[in-house]
Amino acid sequence: MDQFLIKPLFGDEGLGLFTVTNQTLWLAIGVLIAFALLALPTRNATLVPGRMQSVAESLYIFVRKMAVDILGEEGLKFFPYLFTLFVFILISNVSGLIPASFTVTSHIAVTGVLAMMVFLTVTILGFVKHGPKFITLFWIPSAPTVALRVILFAIEFISYFVRPLSHSVRLAGNMMAGHAVLKVFAAFVPAMGVLGIVPIGAMTGIFALELLVAFVQAYIFTILTCIYLNDALHMH
Repeated sequence: MDQFLIKPLFGDEGLGLFTVTNQTLWLAIGVLIAFALLALPTRNATLVPGRMQSVAESLYIFVRKMAVDILGEEGLKFFPYLFTLFVFILISNVSGLIPASFTVTSHIAVTGVLAMMVFLTVTILGFVKHGPKFITLFWIPSAPTVALRVILFAIEFISYFVRPLSHSVRLAGNMMAGHAVLKVFAAFVPAMGVLGIVPIGAMTGIFALELLVAFVQAYIFTILTCIYLNDALHMH
């Protein structure tokens, strides 16, 4: 699990509030990659896009369609936030697969902040738009009895406040698990000598799967954010 350790880049003075670490380095690299992938190719956009402009536009259209499908046209005001979330998580996930890199999304410290931002945004938006009526989000009027409605209210209320935990742990857990499996297979390569070609073949397959997981986890995090925003916008 050494690959997940946060270490200072300069000196051994330990970790402080303003210590530059491998994590902060790769957070910054992720931002620079996003700028290079999205801002630079579209700075002088052409009607017939080149390769990089096509990639940027494809990501834009993909997330925009997701937002419209779930939130409707009203939800487009949240598109910049959703697009930023998706691109940041996707780039962080994929860049973590580069040898000797650091996967920032394998840490709850990062995914927890992202999830808490979503939770607070949804909660504040719900109360601003609906006032105290937002509490009725947890009330299930279609339940046949009042007693059952009370039980369901308690369940819905608890599950609402568990959202940041499940939202963050899902992403961090998947990133950590996949990278740990890759490291385990990599350890077999020198140990098996000539037969090390076997774990190398397995690593190739797992690496391809991890690329898929990197995209899927960014998609899941973003689409769940859309669903939570939809609760705040449209209630029942």
